[in-house]
Amino acid sequence: MVKVNLKGCDSFVKEADYQKYVEKALVAYDVLDKETGAGNDFLGWKALPDGTPESLIKECEAVRDDWKARGVNLVVVIGIGGSYLGARTALEALNHQFIQDPAKPRVVFAGNNLSEEYLAEMMDLAEKSSVACIVISKSGTTTEPAVAFRIVKEHIEQRYGKKEAADRIVAVTDAARGALKTLSTQEGYRTFVVPDNVGGRFSVLSPVGLLPICVAGYDVRAMLKGAAAAKAQVSVRNADNPAVQYAAMRNLQYFELGKKVEVLVTYNPRFMFLGEWWKQLFGESEGKDGKGIYPASANFTTDLHSIGQFIQDGDRCMFETVVSIEKSNRSVVIGSDEQNLDQLNYLAGQNVEHCNAMAALGTKLAHIDGGVPQIEISIERVDEFYIGQLFYFFEAACGISAYLLGVNPFNQPGVEAYKKNMFALLRKPGYEAQTEEILKRL
Repeated sequence: MVKVNLKGCDSFVKEADYQKYVEKALVAYDVLDKETGAGNDFLGWKALPDGTPESLIKECEAVRDDWKARGVNLVVVIGIGGSYLGARTALEALNHQFIQDPAKPRVVFAGNNLSEEYLAEMMDLAEKSSVACIVISKSGTTTEPAVAFRIVKEHIEQRYGKKEAADRIVAVTDAARGALKTLSTQEGYRTFVVPDNVGGRFSVLSPVGLLPICVAGYDVRAMLKGAAAAKAQVSVRNADNPAVQYAAMRNLQYFELGKKVEVLVTYNPRFMFLGEWWKQLFGESEGKDGKGIYPASANFTTDLHSIGQFIQDGDRCMFETVVSIEKSNRSVVIGSDEQNLDQLNYLAGQNVEHCNAMAALGTKLAHIDGGVPQIEISIERVDEFYIGQLFYFFEAACGISAYLLGVNPFNQPGVEAYKKNMFALLRKPGYEAQTEEILKRL
């Protein structure tokens, strides 16, 4: 189960203040549980762990098996924000970090940026591969994924013909409307539905995340089972609820101690993209109405040799949340060396992960002594079950925390501002009137 350890905050907070924020978090928990708060029409994610039908999983597996039979060895997943971050987080955590399993397709991601070089180099890979595509967009008109899909779709159609292309393209989109849904109907693409009541950053346990993870060869049933276990764990209204504990402590840090930055830390490079997914989840959910904790992330011990200096000795604006893994899936033992020129023989016979754990403990003490409170969130190991637990835990904690903060967790009004300026500068029909005004400001 997900565990939350708050002892790293003991020297910074008073127990009475923490209990006060637990009570506030329980009030916010009630708002989320009873679905009475702002954005309550986007709470469908709560039902995904134990409400996903077996038929949906079998449809995902049918795509996987069909593409395997066709010899597909490269799957391009097109989407931005929540349409790709959850799946990428899972695959970065589960994939071998250096060797591509020949029995599984390579999965790459596009549509999450507008870099010409990125797209060109991805298409270099596509030219040498047997390609299929999962395009994820509710509307089909979001600029970044729409640009990428137009390019990938053209490649697949020219290379395999329209009929074969229809079998190599799958859309995850709205059930009934939008440009991508219309195109899917016209071209005969297999489609999966983005539920109307599930927002993008809460969608990893829907077909948005499940389909790419399944096609990549991983066990989505285990992931849903882990999420269901976390749901049971955080669906109890008491002070031992880990989502309540996390939400209470992070808001105490913000309101009482003036901590404006939360750094999500991992000691395993497999979880670097967990930080990216978490930053979107909390940043887009809480950063509004002039409020919110700025979400940052770091990977230790690597970043201890860079921004570690700032965390240890810079402005005391931050606290840390460390995601720790109790058991390694692999074993590497440090050997003995007769010359001992590197002076490491004192570590001979130790597992590398033991050194990693001691580095984490040493860093915890150093940062606490330097004025940085620390929350620890731990899971047993990295696999589909425990990744599913983390996904649901953080989603529930985010909902509670945002309601405690006093904002709507499920909207993102600020995201639209850059789009309007971009459309005017690109002279998109309907935005021409703003173009000259914007150009004068540049």
